[in-house]
Amino acid sequence: MAVFEYRGFDAGGKAVQGIIDAEAVKTARAKLRKQGVFPTDIEEQKSGGSATKGKGLSVEVDFSKLFGRSGISTSELSTMTSQLSTLINAGIPMIEALTAMIDQVENETARVVLAEVRDKVNEGDSLGKAMEAYPHIFNDLYVNMVKAGEQSGALDVVLARLTEYTEASVKLRGKIVSAMIYPVLMSLVGLGIVSGLFIFVIPKIRKVFDSFGADLPFVTDVLLSISDFVSGWWWAIAIVSVAVGFGFRHWKNKSVENQEKLDGLILRMPLFGRINRIVAVSRFCRTMATLLSSGVPILTAMNIVATVVQNKVMEQAIRDAAKNVTEGQSLAVPLKASGHFPPMVTHMIAIGEKTGDLEPMLDKVADAYEIEVDNTVNALTSLLEPLLIIGMGGVVAFVALAILLPMLNISNLAG
Repeated sequence: MAVFEYRGFDAGGKAVQGIIDAEAVKTARAKLRKQGVFPTDIEEQKSGGSATKGKGLSVEVDFSKLFGRSGISTSELSTMTSQLSTLINAGIPMIEALTAMIDQVENETARVVLAEVRDKVNEGDSLGKAMEAYPHIFNDLYVNMVKAGEQSGALDVVLARLTEYTEASVKLRGKIVSAMIYPVLMSLVGLGIVSGLFIFVIPKIRKVFDSFGADLPFVTDVLLSISDFVSGWWWAIAIVSVAVGFGFRHWKNKSVENQEKLDGLILRMPLFGRINRIVAVSRFCRTMATLLSSGVPILTAMNIVATVVQNKVMEQAIRDAAKNVTEGQSLAVPLKASGHFPPMVTHMIAIGEKTGDLEPMLDKVADAYEIEVDNTVNALTSLLEPLLIIGMGGVVAFVALAILLPMLNISNLAG
């Protein structure tokens, strides 16, 4: 079967559009007529690596490509995985399970991809191999776990583990984002207020001061000079800011060495570096535990995990450790030698390797570090809030002092 995008009119003459699952255009047209829809355009929709609504019938900008989005969020992927696990666990054949998911999933990109995955499976491919053709949706971790589940005959169990993993990833990311929302909003509001003062309010106050013709205090001169610069050159400030942003992004993406320098600098930062490190360690432990418990070979698992930590310095440490494991050494020794993994982590991994319980040990470490991430982020938020208030208060005090001082001087001269 294929997925077709259609446009047409319903029985009331209202314009409608959407997608429908059918074997051919003729079948799709017949299905639509049964639903009371009279199609004017029908065209097969291919994912092509990143399916988007409107690709077949009209030209639309693919914003998911522009902003690095796959079209399916992590939470939607988690829900899809959970549904597939439930259907397979209930004994429903794979083709029927995928068809049921296509009918109930709302995301159009997901429907197109699932339809193409189902067709590949129907043609004889394994589920893992079929998913491998869509790396923008199913990453290496996902595909390798599915393949391991198919080989072991426990696909439903592996999919359940994948669901738990994706849910844990969403939860961890949500904690960090929610904790940083208030400080970011405070900063943006403060910046907006200060910019408004310098661009609109202070220039009017300057006219009042100029009309008196008196000498102004140093603080007031500084304030007026800043206001003149911001109000006169705001467009240049905006252009330079955007240019610096794009220049920095280009420099970072130009080479792996530049990314390693930046990630190394982040790791050395007093508080943000600690958060970055423990988040990376938590991802490493949780992902390794999930992959190994699903039957993925340790070397394959390490190569996948190296891309999950999202820090080039720690990624290189993991890849170096994988080389040592290839030579027959333990996992804990090279990780400890790198100096980027806390002693508790390497100690627990060493114990897990000796006792043969590496997966549960990694899970315990991940649990502990997720709690530490939560506590550290909360501590950072508690520290940032008063600092932001003090900073904004300092700016307001500076502006108030600069405006009031000349007024007091003028009133004294008048008296």
